[in-house]
Amino acid sequence: MPRPIKPRRISVVPKVHLFKPAGARIKKEDCIVLNLEELEALKLKDIDGLDQQTCADQMEVSRQTLQLILESARKKVATALIEGRGLSIEGGYYNYGGCDDTCPRCRGQRMCRHMRDTQEE
Repeated sequence: MPRPIKPRRISVVPKVHLFKPAGARIKKEDCIVLNLEELEALKLKDIDGLDQQTCADQMEVSRQTLQLILESARKKVATALIEGRGLSIEGGYYNYGGCDDTCPRCRGQRMCRHMRDTQEE
């Protein structure tokens, strides 16, 4: 029996969730799906320039798990660029680090289910 997936901590939910080549008519079903935790890993490693252990600590995962997330994310982004496909950012299993006790929807729960559930619909 596999081990249950531990939610990954993310700090940013993008305002834009769908990217596609200019002028292309692409259906959402034809897009490659990039999970929010994959986007977070790319942000921490490639944009913020953090080392892998620091990224893993911030996402509350092991360094090996972070490496697997990064490999998956980079492969998806490269495939979308090379094949001219759309990239949809949605879903995953994560804790949103931006919520606190003042969050009107989750009321301070560690798992912001409203964020995850709206992404999975």
